[in-house]
Amino acid sequence: MNKCIRTITKEWIWVFLFTMISIELVNGQTAMVNIQSRELTSLNGEWKAIIDPTGTGEYLQLWTEKKPVKKTDFYEYSFEEAPVLNVPGDFNSQMNELTYFEGTVWHKKEFSYSLIEGKRLFLHFGAVNYLAEVYLNGEKIGSHEGGFTPFQFEVTDKIKDGDNALIVKVNNNRKGNGLPGYGYDWFNYGGITRDVDLIETDNIFIEDYFIQLKKGSLDTVLGWVKMNGSHEKQDIEIEVPELNLHYKTRTDDNGFAPLEFSSDFGLWSPEDPKLYRVTLKSDTDFLVDTIGFRSIEVQGNQVLLNRKPIFLKAVNIHEENPQRMNRAYSKEDAQLLLNSAKELGCNLVRLAHYPHSENMVKEAERLGIMVWDELPVYQHIQFSDSLMPAKLEQMLQEMVGRDKNRCGVVVWALSNETYPSTPRRDDRLAELTQKCRALDSARLITHVVNTQGYKNNTVEVWDSLYHHSDIIAINEYFGWYLPWQGKPSETKWNISFPDKPVFISEFGGEAVYGNTDAPTDQAAYWTEGYQEKIYTDQIVMFNTMPNLVGVCPWLLYDYRSLGRMHSVYQKGYNRKGLMSEKGEKKKAWYVIKAYFDSK
Repeated sequence: MNKCIRTITKEWIWVFLFTMISIELVNGQTAMVNIQSRELTSLNGEWKAIIDPTGTGEYLQLWTEKKPVKKTDFYEYSFEEAPVLNVPGDFNSQMNELTYFEGTVWHKKEFSYSLIEGKRLFLHFGAVNYLAEVYLNGEKIGSHEGGFTPFQFEVTDKIKDGDNALIVKVNNNRKGNGLPGYGYDWFNYGGITRDVDLIETDNIFIEDYFIQLKKGSLDTVLGWVKMNGSHEKQDIEIEVPELNLHYKTRTDDNGFAPLEFSSDFGLWSPEDPKLYRVTLKSDTDFLVDTIGFRSIEVQGNQVLLNRKPIFLKAVNIHEENPQRMNRAYSKEDAQLLLNSAKELGCNLVRLAHYPHSENMVKEAERLGIMVWDELPVYQHIQFSDSLMPAKLEQMLQEMVGRDKNRCGVVVWALSNETYPSTPRRDDRLAELTQKCRALDSARLITHVVNTQGYKNNTVEVWDSLYHHSDIIAINEYFGWYLPWQGKPSETKWNISFPDKPVFISEFGGEAVYGNTDAPTDQAAYWTEGYQEKIYTDQIVMFNTMPNLVGVCPWLLYDYRSLGRMHSVYQKGYNRKGLMSEKGEKKKAWYVIKAYFDSK
């Protein structure tokens, strides 16, 4: 029989307070967790679509769906004979005329529903890129900004018994004060890119919970459960049948119940990705989740998984199915990408440069692959914009809120390649780091930086963001964007944070698969041989690096990016993949495979 600890520490109090503040900031949009365990009506499938490049639909009020009554009436739009788009799915890959489209596409779904007295209803979106305005039966119910995180709206009093019409205005235009901003090195897939579901709950239900090991512990869970609805106190029961674990607590006047209990957990690891069936029961609700338990921490210049040093054998992945050239979203998409990473020998995937689908995170956890979750705070973000703090906080809340119970997630990455000269960068990201630690103090936090200097074969590593990072994450492209300034084996490092572990979060160069006849000593020909030499030199250089705890090539597959305009070699693709978009292994793949095997 397990021992349950009833002493509640101050740690959960701060976590709860900040969580409640964050939920209030994005009231009406923050999504409930673990929707797969709830009563769902899927709204996936075929949706009618109207393409609106000029924004005329706003003036015409497409959501009202007016129809001619008199003989002289007419309206310059109609969903009746409109083309069909599949949801989930990006619109760029489904219609030729939308291949490179950035703008507004209106989506419409008709569905029937039978109302049940005493039930609450929520409309949940896994993700919509980038701006979404949602109308139900002609009434606007809300909007959301951000292309990679879930959101929802309560529609209890807006659903009709019988036929309903749901219209979503989707706009994927780049925004100067967006996350990301105007410029980024991946394809801007627009649309309703993840699942859409209607969720049915009781009047009082389990809205959120956090069940993970407390920082530094291998046997003690420190968490909480939050009810939604009436603030009447309820009994809460947590059970892990395999461990014969039964834990009871009770909510307070705010519907909040702290958790703290211990057991002899089988710890999750890449070698043994142990997951448990965990049930949560209140007086009015019952949920089932699959949860693993592990410890991740930094001790000195090492990263420890379950208190043992681990070398992070990682690879960068974009959320793109290389075979279909579209936004990846399904479990099958995740398996394709993750099995490729596993074949390479990876124990971690960096999901660049935004939160990937929940299918990707869960499948990685199941396969024993650690996950690096990242916000799309990419390069030239307008940190000084007055709206930026709220946008940053909302996106952080939505990412952490969705994935906080996934033990496979070991790193929260809060920015990538931002620049110290950007006004308010340091202030905004320091604040964001503090908020992230308040939400979840048990995982590692980092900011990825590429501001290091390289002169006379010496690398000077310093950035103020490293003060806030558990690991020093460096993007460097020696041998590609920066020629070697000496022998890789003689590279010197001056790292201003000598007591922190160092992780190479990006490195590599471009090559076209099968391009082996051109000169291999010249970058301009995009040869496999040139890329292979970059990788062999990089591995030699790794041996000169102090405190190295892992490396992460950029990247697994060639992927679409409109800024890659070389008409012979790139053809709209970033060619830094270890594999082509068709899954063909380049010479560099074998170099990294051998290196990871040696580790």
